[in-house]
Amino acid sequence: MKNFIFITLLAACQLHSQDRITGELFATRSEVIAQNGMVASSHPLATQIGIEILKNGGNAIDAAIAVNAALGLMEPTGCGIGGDLFAIVWDPKTKKLHGLNASGPSPHSLNLDYFLDNNYEEIPFYGALPVSVPGAVAGWFALHRNFGNLSMDQILSPAIQYAEKGFPLTELIAHYMERSVKRFIKSNYPNIKETYLQPNGGKLAVEGEIFKNPLLAKTYKTIANKGEQGFYSGTIARAIADEVQKQGGFLTTEDLSAYKVEWIEPVSVNYRGYDIWELPPNGQGIAALQMLKILEGFNFSEIDFGSSEHLHLFTEAKKLAFEDRAKFYADMAFAKVPIKTLLSDDYADQRRALIQEKASMYSAGQLSAGETIYMTVADKEGYMVSLIQSNYYGMGSGVVPEGVGFMLQNRGALFSLDENHANVYAPGKRPFHTIIPAFVTKDGVPFLSFGVMGGDFQPQGHSQIVMNVIDFGMNIQEAGDAPRWDHKGSSSPRGNKAKNSGKIRVESGISYETIRQLMARGHDVGFASGIYGGYQAILWDAKNKVYRGASESRKDGQVSGY
Repeated sequence: MKNFIFITLLAACQLHSQDRITGELFATRSEVIAQNGMVASSHPLATQIGIEILKNGGNAIDAAIAVNAALGLMEPTGCGIGGDLFAIVWDPKTKKLHGLNASGPSPHSLNLDYFLDNNYEEIPFYGALPVSVPGAVAGWFALHRNFGNLSMDQILSPAIQYAEKGFPLTELIAHYMERSVKRFIKSNYPNIKETYLQPNGGKLAVEGEIFKNPLLAKTYKTIANKGEQGFYSGTIARAIADEVQKQGGFLTTEDLSAYKVEWIEPVSVNYRGYDIWELPPNGQGIAALQMLKILEGFNFSEIDFGSSEHLHLFTEAKKLAFEDRAKFYADMAFAKVPIKTLLSDDYADQRRALIQEKASMYSAGQLSAGETIYMTVADKEGYMVSLIQSNYYGMGSGVVPEGVGFMLQNRGALFSLDENHANVYAPGKRPFHTIIPAFVTKDGVPFLSFGVMGGDFQPQGHSQIVMNVIDFGMNIQEAGDAPRWDHKGSSSPRGNKAKNSGKIRVESGISYETIRQLMARGHDVGFASGIYGGYQAILWDAKNKVYRGASESRKDGQVSGY
């Protein structure tokens, strides 16, 4: 039985004999531990901004908004105020979780007939047609109204300063910038050069070079001074609507000014004594809950991490949950999503009974009824925030309104054009969403705030983290560093149907023995071609009254506390 290796600055190692892993050894490090507050984000400079906000009298909500604003500047390839936001907040005063859905709807003046009459088979990923109302800024102000301490001017000030004075691009973001910005320039999208090249000497900054975005600084100042309506009405809203319509889209200033976020109740399942919390659709969070409900029926105390049995059962559970995801998940104001049934014990038993020894292809159950950032913050008062925010695919739609410094999301590309589909396009409807924050409680007390980026991988990543901690006894740093795998090929809420049993793609820590055994079971197995996820987590250690934090090496993330 092989053991984890902990690598420290002195190259010492500590072996955990109780851990069970089949496959290659993987490198990890110790958790970060602090008493007064903690920030875990996908960028070190953004994490430091959050810590400073906490030290200067802000709470976790203030810090989360400040970090998100910084990430919109420092990681424009993954997020920004042209996109949407979801959050789960633990309120220590009421001892309750609050869910926030700050995803925006489709334009009211665009209907399904437009796509059908013009022979669209699916909504394109780029251009003005997939642009929906960006909900992030409204999400900031909803969080701030309910929980914030500092003024929005104080909260946005650090990001404004970095936007004006600049910051060095990290390796990963420089790579994504080159890939995405060059594509949009080649396709002659307006305002790309003015936003991403001209402030930086007329060329695209590379790793280590200073990147500035004075147009975004100006936009942030307007938001700080004029509040939420500084974004959803006035010059910024007009710039958004004008550019979308100029490029053939339908978003209007009326769509923007009418937008409201929604506070929602998180939903949960109990997994071996822990309550795992996600947000209901239009997101895909309940797919992770469905997977865990199915997997709870197997005895993982007798199954090693990284074994063929582990990956086989996990993958088959994923296939089952994702077929339901493809059929049922949609904006619940437009479609009846049978959440109670999908998360019930009886339904999990029915789905689990379908899993055989060999790889299978499934259909949805018969019922009666990309790019992203994730961050989490905790403070000395006990507030904990699990927040995820995104522009979606490939940096976004390519539509950059003139003079504002950000790109609009392309989230509307996830609608189906099948008139009989739950997620079919409709005016004023929120599209299916991939981004999902997560939270875990035990006996009514916070345990873990976490998230894993990566489009369709996110429910798989959430389930892998939960199992790593609960089933395999890993600490939260080990849980994020452990080798991952991803299954592709399930049916999609866009209307695409699975054609075969799909493909498992594994990271290098999964052993050749496991791969051979999976292939013998009929699985198509390959190696990972990119990064699966990007994980941050904060755990509340109730025994020692401290926070434990984790980030990982797959991205530029950092966790810090004080």
